[in-house]
Amino acid sequence: MTSNTPLPPCSILLLAGGRGQRMGGQDKGLIEWHGEPLIAHLHRKTRPLSDDLIISCNRNLEKYAHYADRLVHDDEGDFPGPLAGIRAGLKVARHHYLMVLPCDVPRIDTALLHSMRETASAHPDKPLMLRHGEHWEPLLCIIPVALRDAFDSAWHADERSPGRIMRNLGATALQCPDHDPRLANLNTPELLSTQKTVSD
Repeated sequence: MTSNTPLPPCSILLLAGGRGQRMGGQDKGLIEWHGEPLIAHLHRKTRPLSDDLIISCNRNLEKYAHYADRLVHDDEGDFPGPLAGIRAGLKVARHHYLMVLPCDVPRIDTALLHSMRETASAHPDKPLMLRHGEHWEPLLCIIPVALRDAFDSAWHADERSPGRIMRNLGATALQCPDHDPRLANLNTPELLSTQKTVSD
């Protein structure tokens, strides 16, 4: 059921700050898929949804700047993981909610992004994560910015799992079909190659 109530504004964080180990150390967001960098696919799908588009990246800042309103980077060196990028995004987000997406899900569609926002707005005090089967997708989520201090406290307690933090905060699940192609992580050369034959 679709609500006629306008959805609240949402900042959007695209995660592109990883080491790219499965890609041989390449900057994953800049690897081409269907003739464009992965980050360009995510930019095209998210740009209409927010006036606060943030990219977390730790290299090639001049290339990523084209796709974002602003860039953030980890405040610790040596690629400390996605939670560092999420914390950086929560610190600068201009709106009350932060949608987080990894740069390697170019097949995500507008309908799912809209469903994420609708579901999150129905549970305004809780994080939302996508889920398929019994598997949570912690990097496909919406986080109320009011929970920023809880994320910082968990970080300083040496927690590095975004999913565990959100589950501890009573996360809402948006259930997707098993093997939903929209959630495919194209994070290896093999997956990029095979998914090139599947229409977007």
